[in-house]
Amino acid sequence: MGTFGSRLKALRKERRFTQAQLGNAIGVSDVTVGYWEKDQNEPRGVSLTKLARYLGVTEGFLMSGKEDKSNVSPVSMGAMQVPIISWVQAGYWTSETDAMNREGFTDFVLTTEPHSMGTFALKIKGKSMEPEFKEGDVIVVDPDLYPKPGEFVIAKNGSDEATFKRYRSRGTSENGEDIFELVPLNDDYATINSLTVEVRIVGVVVEHRRNMRA
Repeated sequence: MGTFGSRLKALRKERRFTQAQLGNAIGVSDVTVGYWEKDQNEPRGVSLTKLARYLGVTEGFLMSGKEDKSNVSPVSMGAMQVPIISWVQAGYWTSETDAMNREGFTDFVLTTEPHSMGTFALKIKGKSMEPEFKEGDVIVVDPDLYPKPGEFVIAKNGSDEATFKRYRSRGTSENGEDIFELVPLNDDYATINSLTVEVRIVGVVVEHRRNMRA
């Protein structure tokens, strides 16, 4: 069955994470992940729990190579449960928020992509991003990412709720701060400019789900 380190390394590579990405997702350094993979140390407590959840396996499998049937998660191997949150919650979300703490969440989507542990999902409302995004569609958002030009983002612009727009870079200010616009796909809605409105990027949209029969 191999060692703990060999299982961890195999799972990490299978899911296409670097040691730094995996460490950042569970709150440890890449050096620590390296020690684990070399069997020079083993995670305990919260670190082990987060590691197992992020990799989509049980703690028992990580430690012994055998699944503990009484502790098997309903999530399939390699899948991650992402909570669907409200637009108000999204406005206060940060990369430090642990979406793996399921208390208070009732709806989830599954993903097998290598997103951070703070990743969340939203149901589209309104028409500002039509025709590409329709009301009722679900988007998955990773708060650990900073947007590249043309990517879709969730941002907070002073209201209680977050907003969903396309990110357009406009260079940097004299203070070295990024200048950008948040652009709707529907021309009937206004563009937001970071020079005139205080805006905080919450995260980058990494997946788009649509019910084709809705």
